[in-house]
Amino acid sequence: MPFANFKVPAGALTAEQKEQIITRTTDLYAEIFGDGARATTLVLVEEVADAGWGIGGGVLTLARIRQTPQDR
Repeated sequence: MPFANFKVPAGALTAEQKEQIITRTTDLYAEIFGDGARATTLVLVEEVADAGWGIGGGVLTLARIRQTPQDR
């Protein structure tokens, strides 16, 4: 069973964007493994609480992610 797990900041995506991630990921797995994999492909979009994760030793917030590189 193909499985993909996306972790995104809480409130960052609309329901439509989550659906797009699920649909396109399922399509990709079916393209790679064959259409038979479609029925068993599991895609999980998990929302992580704001400031509940980090990278490079720094805490990430939705506001920080949305900043342009010039603002950082």
